[in-house]
Amino acid sequence: MFTLHSTCPHTAARRGTLDLAHGKVETPIFMPVGTQGTVKSVHPEELIQLGAQIILGNTYHLNLRPGTEVIREFGGLHGFSTWDRPILTDSGGYQVFSLGSLNKITPQGVHFKSHLDGAALFIGPEESMEIQSTLGSDIAMLFDECPPYPCERKYAEDSLDLTLAWAKRCRSFIDKNAPSASGNPTGTQHHFGIVQGSVYADLRERCARELTDMDFSGYAIGGVSVGEPEDEMMKAVDHSIPFLPQTKPRYAMGLGTPPQILEMISKGVDMFDCVLPTRLARHGTALTPDGPLNLKNARFRHDQSPLSETTAPSCQRFSRAYVHHLIRAKEILGMRILTLHNLAFYLDLVASARQHIAAGTFPEFKNEFTSRYLKKAS
Repeated sequence: MFTLHSTCPHTAARRGTLDLAHGKVETPIFMPVGTQGTVKSVHPEELIQLGAQIILGNTYHLNLRPGTEVIREFGGLHGFSTWDRPILTDSGGYQVFSLGSLNKITPQGVHFKSHLDGAALFIGPEESMEIQSTLGSDIAMLFDECPPYPCERKYAEDSLDLTLAWAKRCRSFIDKNAPSASGNPTGTQHHFGIVQGSVYADLRERCARELTDMDFSGYAIGGVSVGEPEDEMMKAVDHSIPFLPQTKPRYAMGLGTPPQILEMISKGVDMFDCVLPTRLARHGTALTPDGPLNLKNARFRHDQSPLSETTAPSCQRFSRAYVHHLIRAKEILGMRILTLHNLAFYLDLVASARQHIAAGTFPEFKNEFTSRYLKKAS
């Protein structure tokens, strides 16, 4: 499902293609986050116009609301949401630990209470795989435990033992039930293992090696962007990638800022997701080559310039002054303009990375972009 086309001669950056049930995806790729089966405030056709090739769905949230019985009636999440391109679904593990109150971790899985109504619920490896099979995503993530930061080594070791045990159970469920991805016309659902191990290099290596032995379609680097300093985030990537197969895709979960994404591309990461572009938009911030701009600031009241020279085509007509007015007036259009703009910024960033990897000029592109973005950030 992954073809590697070229590698940068000066870094580990690579360009490839994912061949999935609902289409091909060019990597490196950014995946807009559609937690509830929708990228917040964005129409599916707008996502296509922006160049989105694959989006995320959230197993935890979709299982609670509207529930798999509803989504099953539509043949899966693609039919329910009318998005006919690839979808990746997370396992729900992170949300169980971060949102579910009073959760109790056991070797079988996690008992927790719904953040919606307090109902007692349970999810384990088999349940997560079954839910994602019903959702019919093109890529399903294994159920794992994401340790907090900071955590003691003993906690990280015990957590890793649990993650690897659950990975084996996911592997067994997949082997017994494949092909059973009800929402995929080909019946093909790919599965990615998740490398954990907190900040401990040897635990990251162990996890990567054991997951590779289980032979999944791809591998993610998890347990990052959970409050650790940026240098620890990058070390987690450095301590994982050398032990993952070159022939399979690598996914850094929940990351990151534009410079962080380019840095991780240079380390050999192929796939990214992050709520940052849409979250910043909801708070009035536009991402530009000169860094983020807080459109709430009074200095934009009379600014007739566009958001940036790279803004989405549908947003080019709007001045910073107009968007400033909309944000201050709490008009929905202001949030929508910034959401489209920020998503276009991220998608254009990875598209440019692909072009420069192919041309052999990725290091220059990365350095020039990062220097400008960080120098003038405001």
